[in-house]
Amino acid sequence: MSPRREPNPDIRRGRTLVCTLCAHVVFTPGYRRGPFTDEILRRCEDVMRAVRADFETEPVEFNGERDHVHLLVRYPPKVSLSRLVGSLSRLVGSLKGVSARRSRQEYPDHIGKYLWGAHFRSPSYFAARCGGAPLSIIKEYIESQKRSG
Repeated sequence: MSPRREPNPDIRRGRTLVCTLCAHVVFTPGYRRGPFTDEILRRCEDVMRAVRADFETEPVEFNGERDHVHLLVRYPPKVSLSRLVGSLSRLVGSLKGVSARRSRQEYPDHIGKYLWGAHFRSPSYFAARCGGAPLSIIKEYIESQKRSG
């Protein structure tokens, strides 16, 4: 097989399309009080991998530290650039809501120490389309986040 034809898992191929569309999303708990342990981050990752199927996204990388979470997702080309922000908002809202609800249910004593009122997650988040840096560099950055036990 010619080097041009070797499959690249970072690139989607269709009948009339070759592309790679990714977004890097960062979100935090309310007041960045740092409730995430390694166990809770692993559980959040499981929840997010299940939720993302409803949005036709593919998780590339997930990690975090005590006070924030990074998620790198690949999304389909049928999501137009003008709809991307709305799609990411719905995806992130769903991911944050489900993972917050599950965290409160599964780790009530631990999470309860970090709640002020009923809100676990901050309503805001950061999202950026990935395009300038190679995907491997962004994945390496997310993998380098220091989880605590």
